[in-house]
Amino acid sequence: MSHIPIKGYVYHSNEQDGSHSHKLYITSWNGKPVQHVHQLKGVTSFDVGHHHHYAAVTSPAPSGVPHTHTYRTVTSFDAGHTHMISGVTGPAIEVPGGNHIHYFEGYTTVNGSQPHRHHYSGTTSYETMV
Repeated sequence: MSHIPIKGYVYHSNEQDGSHSHKLYITSWNGKPVQHVHQLKGVTSFDVGHHHHYAAVTSPAPSGVPHTHTYRTVTSFDAGHTHMISGVTGPAIEVPGGNHIHYFEGYTTVNGSQPHRHHYSGTTSYETMV
């Protein structure tokens, strides 16, 4: 039988209903960090006669623990310019099947011959292990 080294920690929790539980959070498996990323994409608000498309992959974050992700990308080139999008997602939102997503929103940088910015928002894809 071979052994696979696993690192992590056990979290002790006294639930509101009075029950006692423990949760195991694995931080590395076989010497490799257990991390994941998410994709995000969408279309900005329509301002000054146009909108922009965007797509990005978040920064990696540890799996199984409370976390957020940073993201940064450049929008599509429309109406003669682009905008920068960057920010931090909200906390993980559990979804059926053991996955999770994150909400994100913000405003682009100010650009264009008529200076303006766009609003953007959405939810990420499910996590992808890296």
